[in-house]
Amino acid sequence: MIYTSPFPAIEIPVQPLTNFLFDHAKEYPQKPALIDGPTGRTITFGQLAGAIRLAASGLAKRGFKKGDVFAIYLPNLPEYAVAFHAVATLGGINTTVNPLYTAHELAHQLTDSGASFVLTIPMFLDVAKAAAAEAGGIKEIFVLGEAEGATPFADLLKSDGQLPSVEIDPYEDLVVLPYSSGTTGLPKGVMLTHHNLVSNISQCENMQFGPGLELVSDDVVLGLLPFFHIYGMVVIMSWALRRGATVVTMPKFEMEMFLTTLQNHKITYSYLVPPIILGLAKHPVVDKFDLSALRVIVSGAAPLGADLEDAVRGRLGVRVAQGYGMTEASPVTHFISIEPEGKRKPGSIGVVIPNTECKVVDVATRAELDVKEDGELWVRGPQVMKGYLNNPQATANTVDTDGWLHTGDIGFADEDGYFW
Repeated sequence: MIYTSPFPAIEIPVQPLTNFLFDHAKEYPQKPALIDGPTGRTITFGQLAGAIRLAASGLAKRGFKKGDVFAIYLPNLPEYAVAFHAVATLGGINTTVNPLYTAHELAHQLTDSGASFVLTIPMFLDVAKAAAAEAGGIKEIFVLGEAEGATPFADLLKSDGQLPSVEIDPYEDLVVLPYSSGTTGLPKGVMLTHHNLVSNISQCENMQFGPGLELVSDDVVLGLLPFFHIYGMVVIMSWALRRGATVVTMPKFEMEMFLTTLQNHKITYSYLVPPIILGLAKHPVVDKFDLSALRVIVSGAAPLGADLEDAVRGRLGVRVAQGYGMTEASPVTHFISIEPEGKRKPGSIGVVIPNTECKVVDVATRAELDVKEDGELWVRGPQVMKGYLNNPQATANTVDTDGWLHTGDIGFADEDGYFW
């Protein structure tokens, strides 16, 4: 049985990612786009668009061109979006790096991805230098702020803003190369095109949301989940900005700083993972903070149990939604946005999003299974990756000739098409 979305199929725009995300920015150039949570430093939509153009121009003058790879080795900061979209504007490929990586782990990603430039912060510079030396091929290391042995990222913003003419094919050209273990083995580069990400953001914003669940331009969104990971990169750094919302970044998680940020910035919409939601539901320190602005929590990256969902709803009086996805699907394939009449589905990852198909198959026989039968989830849609970089065998093992992505995750669907 193949499950399809209860929502109508949509026409997905065919355009480069950065154009798609910011074609609205000129309508409210003074509106805050990104705020550094700890310091309050703010970049408006107008400033963001300008900085992206200047950084892209500066990179082009250093020889960065379409198809080149730029490694972003940063915690969550407003400049993450500037660098990411400067690279995308030039038709370059971002490879996003876990800030906790050792020099050897970073070197592996630099080598495998073919990166030629790295952006980091002074705190991580020694690791970046060691990794660059091990990997070879790195032309320049940029740093936010100043540090010996690296070029200030701010130097790129001193360019004249002139951009080369670049033709981007959204269906074929990669925009990001995150690394994922996939279903097995060592981390592999996941090749995601402009169209993959534009598709997934379009799919997410064209669901019919229940009362109070829709992300709107008045929302203030917490940017805590790491931008190097597909969840933070697409759902927060991309979708929220596409909606015209304000993103407040946090470079790391610490409970009281997290709660202070929620309170002081009046966060309304927060994408989290179950361990943090557990803290909101159970930790006594939560009672010391005014979290009344918070109206929606969206959980992802791991299953959120019904008991925990009910506990955080009860304590904070918020709406709770849950989704499912994986790096290889850009990432979202399922989301619980509306509930059947008179029913709640706590613990469910929701229904299939628009333009997406899903089936549950027997792990041994690959036969399609019926309602409430456990099996491996297979998904198909325009958000499914182009493949794994330099690894055709792993690609063939994960995406079959009919376009089905074999997720490696076990689940089932109920009679309403909701998945667990």
